[in-house]
Order: sequence, then structure tokens, then C-alpha cells
Amino acid sequence: MDLSLVAGLLALGAAVGFAAGLLGIGGGMLLVPFMTMILTAKNFPSDYTVHMAIATSLATIMFTSMSSVRAHHKRGAVGWHIVKLLVPGILLGSWIGPWIGKQMDSTTLAAFFGVFVAFSATQMLLDKKPAPHRNLPKAAGMFGAGSGIGVLSGLVGAGGGFISVPFMAWCNVPIHTAVATSAALGFPIALAGTLSNIYYGMQTPGLPPGSLGFIYVPALLVISLASVSTAPLGAKTAHSLPVKSLKKVFAVMLYSLAAYMFYKAFG
Repeated sequence: MDLSLVAGLLALGAAVGFAAGLLGIGGGMLLVPFMTMILTAKNFPSDYTVHMAIATSLATIMFTSMSSVRAHHKRGAVGWHIVKLLVPGILLGSWIGPWIGKQMDSTTLAAFFGVFVAFSATQMLLDKKPAPHRNLPKAAGMFGAGSGIGVLSGLVGAGGGFISVPFMAWCNVPIHTAVATSAALGFPIALAGTLSNIYYGMQTPGLPPGSLGFIYVPALLVISLASVSTAPLGAKTAHSLPVKSLKKVFAVMLYSLAAYMFYKAFG
């Protein structure tokens, strides 16, 4: 891996970690488009750049989620009873998501990711909280909800917060508990999705050296190191800046990244 690639990935990891700490968002929506740009510029196989960006992004969540969960757990904010009910479905869905992604060509996957980012940006821009209408479903319903969260997260390389937090809020879970519990769900999502990306990617010919399945290991290590280092700084900065206003600016940037993914798909 040449120095320019290392420098680009370090900068990307640092920016993603800071944004995650500052705004409380997962890094997948930033990582995937920018990493797709970097891998494309470095002439990685065009058929697999989006797949590798998504898989590598998902794998980084294994590292970044642990520090976030530890902080939330110390405050007693994680609803571990909710985690226990959602995790079985999440593990299944997060395994299936990468398998679905493998069936898609790079164009379709890039377009799907663009739609997901545009939707997430709109949700962030409007900052609407779903009105609570009911309680959490029983075990079967939680398994189904977990499966849906896992499939989409595994497919787009995200930690699931943009799905799990609104779902829990809709079910009368206090928003602080929902955010903390979503952070705890990031690890099982990332673990199952990473193993799935390794398994299905190992069967794919033509991947570049340094790949473990669809995961580009050098990028995983560099990005994780940088993002874990800057996330605490972002969290500290959040107390001195108008985060709601920053989220609106960030949403506009997400629209630009969604546009890039559409360009990648159809340009």
C-alpha cells in the first residue's frame, strides 16, 4: 500500500471518527462513498470497489462500536434487555445482507447505497422524531425487526442506527436509551456482516492483494486506528458547538455523497 493511499485513508478515518463522536452517527455513510473514490483512483477492480468499500466500512464498526458502547454502559443508558431480543435476528440479517449485496453488480449496489444515503440525509435534515405509538413487540416481532435491521445494515455497511433508533423511539423507548442501545447493536451487526463478507468474498476471483474476502485489510487497520483516535475529540467538541445546525450542514454533504454514488452507478 503506497504512502498516498495510507495518507488518504488516515485522513478519512480521522474525519469519520470525529464526525461520529460529534454528531452521534455511524461512519458508513461517509466511509463508503469516500473509500469508493479512493479505491477507484487507485485503480482497484471496478467490479468490486463498492463491494469492498461497504465490507471494509462494516468491519471498522467492530472497533469503533466497542469504545462507544463502553461509554454508554458506564452511564447505564444501554437497554440490554432490548439488545438480547434484537441480536438473534440481527445476526441472521447481517449475514444475509452481504450475500444479497454479492448478487448485485457494482452499478445496482452503488445506486441502492445512494438511495439509502439520500433517505438518511433527509431524516437528519428534518430531524423528525417518530411519534411513540406502542410498546416493543414480543420475541417473534423483535426477531423480525432485528432481521430487517441486520439485512439493511449488512447490505450498505452501516451500523443500523438510522433504522434501529427510530424503531425503538416509535416503540416508546426513551431517545437516550435508544441511541445507546443502537450503539450496542453495532458490534453484532459488524461481526456477522464481516464474517459474511469474508465468506462470500473468498469465493470471488480477482480481488487485490491484501483482501480478506471483500474486506481490504490494510484500509481496515488504518481507518480503525484513525477513527478510534478522533472519536473522543468529536464527542468532547459536541458540547461546545451547535450540533443541530451542524447536522443540517452534514445532511447537505450527504446529499452530495449520494449524488456521487448515483454518478458511480449511472455516469
